[in-house]
Amino acid sequence: DQAARLNEALYGLSALQLQWASGYAAGMAAANGAEIRTPNPAADTGDALTILYGSQTGNGEQLAKDLEAAVRNKGFAVQLKSLADYKPAQLKRESLLAFVVSTHGEGDPPDDAELFREFLLSRKAPKLEQLQYSVLALGDSSYLNFCQTGREFDARLEELGAKRIAALVECDLDYDADAQGWADSVLSKLPEQIDAPDNLPRLRAVETGARHDKHRPFAAEVLVNQKITAGESSKDVRHIELSLEGSGLHYEPGDSLAIIASNPPELVRQLIDELGVGDDSPVNVDDETLPLGDALSNELEITTASLGFLKSWSALADNEKLNSILADRDQLGELIATHQIIDVVRQFPAKPGAQAFADSLRKLSPRSYSIASSLNSNPDEVHLTVAAVRYDAFGSKHWGAASTFLADRIDDGDTVRVFVEPNNRFRLPEDNSADVIMIGPGTGVAPFRAFVEERAERSADGHNWLFFGDRNFSSDFLYQLEWQRHLKQGSLDRLDVAFSRDQAEKIYVQDRLQERAADLMEWIDRGAFVYVCGDAKQMAGDVDNALIEIISAHRNISSDDAAVELKELRRSGRYQRDVY
Repeated sequence: DQAARLNEALYGLSALQLQWASGYAAGMAAANGAEIRTPNPAADTGDALTILYGSQTGNGEQLAKDLEAAVRNKGFAVQLKSLADYKPAQLKRESLLAFVVSTHGEGDPPDDAELFREFLLSRKAPKLEQLQYSVLALGDSSYLNFCQTGREFDARLEELGAKRIAALVECDLDYDADAQGWADSVLSKLPEQIDAPDNLPRLRAVETGARHDKHRPFAAEVLVNQKITAGESSKDVRHIELSLEGSGLHYEPGDSLAIIASNPPELVRQLIDELGVGDDSPVNVDDETLPLGDALSNELEITTASLGFLKSWSALADNEKLNSILADRDQLGELIATHQIIDVVRQFPAKPGAQAFADSLRKLSPRSYSIASSLNSNPDEVHLTVAAVRYDAFGSKHWGAASTFLADRIDDGDTVRVFVEPNNRFRLPEDNSADVIMIGPGTGVAPFRAFVEERAERSADGHNWLFFGDRNFSSDFLYQLEWQRHLKQGSLDRLDVAFSRDQAEKIYVQDRLQERAADLMEWIDRGAFVYVCGDAKQMAGDVDNALIEIISAHRNISSDDAAVELKELRRSGRYQRDVY
């Protein structure tokens, strides 16, 4: 009876009116704590705005969802898709597109945008004179190829004949204001591009309760902060357990936990001394006046030397050598890769004053760590595996901001401000009978601890195979006793390890993959899912190359054809990476 009355009420409504009705129903459901999924009646019509996102960490996806909600609130037809799920052939039928795309590492596209980017930049891409578009590019200016993917999309779409409705906006780690400005610009153009009915009602935003994010983080109590490398290890790796009791936070294996940390006090002191100012010197940060010491401790990025900082400091120092480095791409890349802010300040000295120095710095951004626990196995808790970053360079000590905050400056009973960052591109298979291959050297093993715990909780009958590597067996075998217990209990079927410094020649996880090539291909051929987590600069590429070589040898095909097969595994979701 309810279905019949609903159908009668909806009969004769236009696509846009149905769009509004579905949004209204979703808002009512949200207000009552329910979730409702509704089709988009305008999704296949030319009068809809299509929002496409490519996101490595989930920030781009969330911004795309925020834009979708804002467009829906204005009563306009909209559809939202990941670039991984979007068929490039559809481009010829689009009239209005908004892209939200990130760049990770040194100019790499996010995994879910890789195939779309390959198509867009190829000769197969069609002319797009009918298309109007805008691009929001996310990146990290501590990398030389800042926002590379977004820049490529924007330039190529123009080259193909498309017209911008709003200019490309490039966002650094502190992206909120720039992203909002871009969204406002796109929204302001919608009445010109989409013919919305004059009498269409507008949605009222529904508050669904506290949502913990970087603006409203949860204060999680520290339950355990334990070093899990032996005393003779060259590394200090911590297993950290935090309480989520009362937070309402939920996470899945594969997600990350963002930490809002403070900067190392020693580094704050060094910078203030180099500047020759008082730590109580007033500075303005986001319209709030703070003592310089507090701003450097809690509000501003003082470790990573970003491109923006280097340009600002070059103007302040007016140093000929620094100016020449900035003009040389190779030298600039080397400087960014090897120098922290303190090194730049010391090597190219200037006395700009407290406010000018504060203005040269980015806002301090949350640091993300792969979650190392299953919520089903550890209710109301979240676990992390954190390697403390400490090293000597240019004659002085250096620290990682968040890692040493967690290792050195918090104890059991303290609280840490946190929020969950979902990663929908790094998920266990829904089919519990599917086999899983996990490749995670060093702290890259963290999400696989969560995977194995979760599979045990599900009583999954698929097989689990872990490849782990580190420097030394005796001091760096992270979670050794847990893996042995899982092997004994049957929740882990195979474990292959590579300890690079226990013998004359170094052995890494990619070498173990090659040694187990026949078994590896047998698992893949019967449908196994393959996961990689860890270092993006070296390890991830080495693992990719090893898998391509293994596929090539096993299939007796060229490396190029093997690379295509690996890409197809990635496209289908059977090869997933969480690399950083």
